Parts: sequence; structure tokens; C-alpha cells
Amino acid sequence: CQMVEPQDIVEEDDIAPSAPSPSSAASSSLPRQRVSLQKSSVCSRSYFMVVMVFFHVYIINVIALLLYVHYNNSSSTIPANQDFTSRDHSHKVSGASDGHSGPADSGFSRNVNLPRIEGIRSFCLWVAAEIPDFLSEEECEVVVRLARLKGLMESQVMIPEGQEELDQQLNLSPEEIFNFLDLNQDGQLQPHEILTHSRVRDGIWLTSENLKEIYDGLKVDLDGNGLLSLEEFGQLKSDSFQRFLLKRGVERSQLVRNSRHTWLYQGHGAHRVLQDLRKRVTRLTRLPPSLVELSEPLQVVRYEEGGHYHAHHDSGPVYPETTCTHTRLAANSTSPFQTSCRYITVLFYLNDVEEGGETTFPVADNRTYEEASLIQNDVDLLDTRKHCDKGNLRVKPVKGMAVFWYNYLSDGRGWVGEQDEFSLHGGCVVTRGTKWVANNWINVDPDYQRQARYQQLVSQQDAQEQEELSSDQHEEKHQEL
Repeated sequence: CQMVEPQDIVEEDDIAPSAPSPSSAASSSLPRQRVSLQKSSVCSRSYFMVVMVFFHVYIINVIALLLYVHYNNSSSTIPANQDFTSRDHSHKVSGASDGHSGPADSGFSRNVNLPRIEGIRSFCLWVAAEIPDFLSEEECEVVVRLARLKGLMESQVMIPEGQEELDQQLNLSPEEIFNFLDLNQDGQLQPHEILTHSRVRDGIWLTSENLKEIYDGLKVDLDGNGLLSLEEFGQLKSDSFQRFLLKRGVERSQLVRNSRHTWLYQGHGAHRVLQDLRKRVTRLTRLPPSLVELSEPLQVVRYEEGGHYHAHHDSGPVYPETTCTHTRLAANSTSPFQTSCRYITVLFYLNDVEEGGETTFPVADNRTYEEASLIQNDVDLLDTRKHCDKGNLRVKPVKGMAVFWYNYLSDGRGWVGEQDEFSLHGGCVVTRGTKWVANNWINVDPDYQRQARYQQLVSQQDAQEQEELSSDQHEEKHQEL
């Protein structure tokens, strides 16, 4: 049997006549037939099926992305005056951190969403466009005068006390503390790991050179490699750094923050400008008024020449063992770990600064966030006295302008999620003149149930105070009669 190639197939009509053979004579009486050969379509059919599968997967992904965007943006349609207490009470939420069921206790349901406004700047950090003339010149001057009248205090004491007491309360072993500080878990404490811990704990802005001086003074880095092993770290007492710094002396310029501040109440009975400003912030953020009203008062800060605030986060990460400062009464726990839970920062510039004083966001448009890369030998991106010019985003202070950003990501369900590490920011050193700013922080507990109980406790206290006030007024009127 012979293989027949497609190109060898011809019609019999095209063959030239030749002398007949016996076999051909016998077959000449048969009807002539066209020989055909059909090509295989298996390859082309498989290719078509693969293309169609990828096409459908692509379409499904596009639809899913559109639905996700629609879900996240749908919360922005919530009216600004929507309040927690006006929500439906029938919805239940499970998984509270301390076992409480929410809605029956809290007075509002889990379908309350926190709208997130689309920013204009396309950085990894969400930063709203600078909002010019958010405050008028007159309003800026009123806020500054009220702050002067109230009196300003030092924003940071030289060295905070009570750290050793806290360590005893936690009852952590040196090995546990070492593992906590060893961020990359390589068994050695790098300089940036020690510096970060010391700046947060002691409030002193140490440099790599300062750290080497301390190592030499305490004779802790025996091998002189600039790293601390567990054995070397175990020789240090919890307050060794503090004692060394106190002996050497600390100047204000060496503090993490060099400024003075005060707090201004914005509730009922406050100055009209302060109340109007809070209403304006409520409309800007589109948050329920109760969240804004129960947040921290307005903080007014003054930076003199040389004043600064090294790069930091306005609020820390929240873990299961962490409680928020503003909802600690509703936390039903005595955790020593507390953070301010500042969901949004709204920053106001109250004057024009002659030179310096920008607000810097060092890693605003980085693709990734790596804490180890912030502090290197030659460049410390957290240092706003030396390296503010290396920040990815810098906002120049302009009188009356406002800037605001989110300190937390969304949890995907309309509530507070993880800390936004790209919200790292600081105040560049004021090289000439004075800088006045004010901060409105909106406090929201990432634990929805704690926030719910806190709202309920405040409502009950307000109702009780109102009842007592009405009772006192009734007695006064009775006595007059």
C-alpha cells in the first residue's frame, strides 16, 4: 500500500493516453472517479478553542473588575448627613473580637459604609488635590488667635517615661523582644531595626552615627560588626538607651518632633468658625456626622524656625491585641497596646511660610513599601531635617489650603482595613519664619463592633445628661413659682 501525497493527486482526465494493457482494458469499462483527499482540521480547531477560552476569561475578568469598581464607588452616594443611629437594626454581624453581637447593642447595622473619595493625584498613596481657600484669611487668623489664647504646650517631652513599667507589665523575655524587633528574622538586629524602635520608644531621633556611639559607650557590640546578636542584645537592660541619652543630654533639635500645639473644642458652644470648619470637613469627607463629631478636637500646631516633624504615620496598625484610644471604654479589655485609629487626616495651612515647612510624603508613588529601604547609610528618607528634598511628594504650605488623605485602606466591605503604609509623611524643617497648621483627625475603629458599642455608650450618656439637665431646669422653675 502506497502513501499518497496531496500534490500527487491528479484527475485521470489529465493523463495522456498510452497503449492499453490487459489490466487497463479490463478496467476501462468502470466509471471514472475523482480522487479527493480532505486536510485534517484538528490543529486549527484546537487553536480556535484556546483562543475562545482566553477571550471568555478576559471578558469575565473585565466584568468582575467593573462590578468591583461599582461596588466600591457606590458608597460615595451616601448623603453626608447619614447618621449611624438611623440605620436598620435587623442586620447581624458575626466575628466580633470580644464576642459581642453588634446591632442589638450598638443601635446601627453593619451595612453602614465609609465612602472613599477618588483622589486626583495618581500616587499609590491617595492624596486629594490641594484644596485652595478651604479657609478664608479671616478664619485662619481666628484659629491662630484662639490657639494663642488657649495656650500652646510642647508637642513632645524630652524622653517619655514609663517604658520600663510597660515592659514589666507585658512580661516579655529578651528573646521575645529580640524576635519582635528582628523584622527580617535573620537573627541579627540591623541598625535600621534598632533606630526605628528607639525613635518610637524614646522619641529621640538617632542617626547611624549616634547608634555607633551608644554601642561603643555601652560596650554591647563586642565584635564591632554594627549588628546585635541575641546574646549581645540580652546584655542590655530595657532602659539602657534612655539612661545613656540622659547622661549625654538631648537637645530639642534631636527630638522626633519639635513644635508646640494645643487643642480646640469644636462642639456645641465653640466659636462659630470652629463649628463651621467641622461641618465643612463632614461635607468634604462625606462621612456620617456622628463619626466626625465624636473624633478628636482640632489640633493647632506652631513650628518655629528650626521646627520639624520627622516622617511618621498618624495612626498605627491595629492587631487583635490592639485597642483604639477613642473606643477603649467600649473595648472590654485592658490591653496596654493602644493607637489613635485616625482613619482620615485633614491638614490646614494657617499661614504662608517664608521658607521650608513643606509636608513631605517620602514614598507616595513607590511601587512597593520596604521599611528597610527607608534608612540606609547615606540617606534616611524619614529625616525631614536633612532629606526632605528626596521625598516623592512635597506640598508647599499656602494659607487657607487644605490637604487630606486616608491612613487606612478599605477592607473591601465598606469599612476600615489595614494601615496604608504609603501615608508616611512628615513636616520639613522651617528654615525661615513660622509655620501654623491645624489637623482634623477622623477616628474610626477598624473593629466595627467596638465602634458600634462606643456610639451607643455616647448616645446613652448624652440622653442621661439631657434628662438631668431637663430635671434641673424643672426644679429651678418650680422654685421660682
